[in-house]
Amino acid sequence: MPLILVNPSNERADAPARVARRLDSLAGKTIALLDISKPGGNIFLDRIDVLLREKHGVARVIRAMKPTFAKPAPPDVIAAIRGADAVIEALAD
Repeated sequence: MPLILVNPSNERADAPARVARRLDSLAGKTIALLDISKPGGNIFLDRIDVLLREKHGVARVIRAMKPTFAKPAPPDVIAAIRGADAVIEALAD
């Protein structure tokens, strides 16, 4: 039986991603806070929530949580944050 070697590297050439346009201001905007389910993320996002509202005039904060940090966000979590002007993701431990 012949030996078959497989190259595990990704040879696909993706188009460069575009950088998202920065918001001129947070005032009146809707900001989504995405908790990726790591310990301490909710504490960080609780404080960010307060600061966004009190210091930056954010009109609405959407809170969403991934079921696990080990996998991409499922469609229902993505749907929950869709429509936000910006998303802040909590990476904590």
